[in-house]
Amino acid sequence: MEKDLTAAIRDSITENLTRSFGRSFAEATPFQKYSAVAMSVRDRVMERYQASGAAVEAGRPKTVWYLSLEYLTGKFLGRNLVALGLYDAYAEALAGLGEDLARIEETEAEPGLGNGGLGRLAACYADSMAALALPAVSCGIRYDLGLFRQRFVDGEQVELPDDWLADGCLWEIPCPEDRVEVLFHGRVTSHTDETGWVCYELEEPTRVVATPYDIPVCGYGGGWCNRLRLWSASSPSPADLDALSTGNYVRAVAQRDLAETISRVLYPNDSHNQGKSLRLSQQYFFTSATLQYLLKRHKAMGLSVRDLPDYAAVQINDTHPAIAIAELMRLLVDGERIPWEDAWDVCRRVFAYTNHTIMWEALESWPCYLMENLLPRIYMILCEIDRRYRGELAAAGAPAERLAVIHGGSVRMANLCLACCHTVNGVSELHTEILKTGLFADFERFRPGRIVAVTNGVTPRRWLIQADPGLAALIDELLGDRGWASDLGRLSELERFAGDPAVRERLAQIKRRNKERLFARLARETGILADPDSVVDVQVKRLHEYKRQLMNVLRILAMYFELVEEGREPARPVTFVFGAKASPGYDRAKQIIALINAAARTINGDPRTRGLLRVIFAENYNATSAGFVIPAADLSEQISLAGKEASGTGNMKFMMNGALTIGTLDGANVEMARLLGPENLYLFGLRADEVAAHHPTAAELCAADRRLDRAVKSLGDGTLGNFTPLMNYLIFEDPYLCLTDFAGYRAATARALADYEDRTDWSRRSLINVARSGFFSSDRSVAEYRDRIWHA
Repeated sequence: MEKDLTAAIRDSITENLTRSFGRSFAEATPFQKYSAVAMSVRDRVMERYQASGAAVEAGRPKTVWYLSLEYLTGKFLGRNLVALGLYDAYAEALAGLGEDLARIEETEAEPGLGNGGLGRLAACYADSMAALALPAVSCGIRYDLGLFRQRFVDGEQVELPDDWLADGCLWEIPCPEDRVEVLFHGRVTSHTDETGWVCYELEEPTRVVATPYDIPVCGYGGGWCNRLRLWSASSPSPADLDALSTGNYVRAVAQRDLAETISRVLYPNDSHNQGKSLRLSQQYFFTSATLQYLLKRHKAMGLSVRDLPDYAAVQINDTHPAIAIAELMRLLVDGERIPWEDAWDVCRRVFAYTNHTIMWEALESWPCYLMENLLPRIYMILCEIDRRYRGELAAAGAPAERLAVIHGGSVRMANLCLACCHTVNGVSELHTEILKTGLFADFERFRPGRIVAVTNGVTPRRWLIQADPGLAALIDELLGDRGWASDLGRLSELERFAGDPAVRERLAQIKRRNKERLFARLARETGILADPDSVVDVQVKRLHEYKRQLMNVLRILAMYFELVEEGREPARPVTFVFGAKASPGYDRAKQIIALINAAARTINGDPRTRGLLRVIFAENYNATSAGFVIPAADLSEQISLAGKEASGTGNMKFMMNGALTIGTLDGANVEMARLLGPENLYLFGLRADEVAAHHPTAAELCAADRRLDRAVKSLGDGTLGNFTPLMNYLIFEDPYLCLTDFAGYRAATARALADYEDRTDWSRRSLINVARSGFFSSDRSVAEYRDRIWHA
């Protein structure tokens, strides 16, 4: 490492401590040390950020505006150091000061601005857009509180506030000069002016101020910076003084309360009207603020709003931001006085939509009465969109009741996207095919070719270089440089080393060190000790019935009863690792969490297991936890019921880190299986086209499989506590066919554990997984969006 660079870094850190805190390094608290390091890195990032902004202003390139309600970015310090190529330099400088960079990183608060794969994907795409020097603004909400901090009390999930902003965020840039007002409620009036134009106005609205905070997104190599723009809500004044002076105290307080609530918390419980109203308010708030700023910026460059599609591409990430379509129509028709037909043409050329689900119940719809009360002018526009779209459907003989935007007293947001967006994409090949032949089959017949596939991807900078530095260093050595980090297809060159005993041994050593690192962390957090020579079998993802964590725990229980009641020992110890959060209002998911923890207590506490089986549920699983769990995994559980998972991204991260997959042919597993071949992963279970068929009953399945029967009955016989509701759910409902797929799942597990005993061949197949993971780079995904959808 260059001495001058190391010394300059060390000086910048100590100077920041002196200027900001009046402390020497030896006197500083952990947070002060983190702050000094972050400020040092931030200064370098800001140079790139300013230069990139100036280039955009000068060149006026087409810019992508990515709308997402979630972003799971992980911590910013390590990410920015990797992007700048300075991670090792800062580690060396801090070592010279007697400090460990990893310990500094632990001090940073992680923004929990998402719930699962949707937010992780949006963060990966932000990283890749910057890495590809594609001008982009990723837009969302600056939630005061993240999803929640998960704690287990007597095995049950308890949600605690995630106050990630308690100490502020050093990476964000307040932009009060860009604040806008967003209007809710009120009464729509209209009049015709002297030119004959019908003017609409919203009287006595509830006003909310939207203030943006920008976080620079530095591209790998440090040559380009985009921004993550998060909007924060506030009241225009402590209270509506006009309302107070006229005695309208309810309106005065309502305005303040709405403003203070909108950006307070991620995903309010929408099982009641107040929750629904808040969630819709959030969606309108950040999309309106973004579009107001977009138009203001566009006009400030001297451009016509009619030319907006030549300079802006707006991507709707899932249906949450779909209300943006009606809002842009309002801004163009009411604000810019553009005729409806011309405004609609602009919208159709600006917007594209990514669908992330094939389940009707997950496609958002809003009661008309709620939309009309909360957003009266927007509701009028939606009604007009629906009226005109129904005319198009009728002319083509398409079924209006299934494709209409408004039907049965609800506004259907996915159908709004179908009506407007120039492209609709699924996120894997299977998912897209199901959209075309199932969920959106009527639309595919109405507008064939509008639905396309762009398979998801993940960033190798975060999920390989940061998460698994040992493996990244080995790849550098084998390929000769780190160019693969921005051209992940080069990983295919690793296959020529699959037969090299020395490379396989080093890969096994890296995996073992990753296990030691993970188990040391889990021991501190849970008190549970695990063997780094054990097989590490991992399922980490949002807790949902279709992801079938319940089937996994049944399999573990079957193995436990085989061991303690039949004396059948596994060939080597197996450690099962879970990580998952359940939505606060999702009772069954929370019951499954309690069951997994009960199984862990029973198995870990039984002396008869003698350490042969361990079950560990990592509390408060997040992006930081993932950086420890994923590199340590031998087996990756991707076991959703076929046809239910749109894509998945965890499966890609595990593959990239050399884990072998146990999975169904669901989501991107289909493409993984094609790339890997059946010998390099473990497939089982029904296919998507077999799910709807008649299957044996629970009684028949349990009668035919005594181990399944024993595992199911243990939920109700007191072995684990009282989980009779889950037992009855499996016996009488089992909508995601856990029992049907159980035998195939157990057989796949048995094959995997037997194969693991040939460690040389296992390492060969692990390396093949890494070598063939290049397709799943988010750089490839974003390049497809750029070339096929955004034309940027």
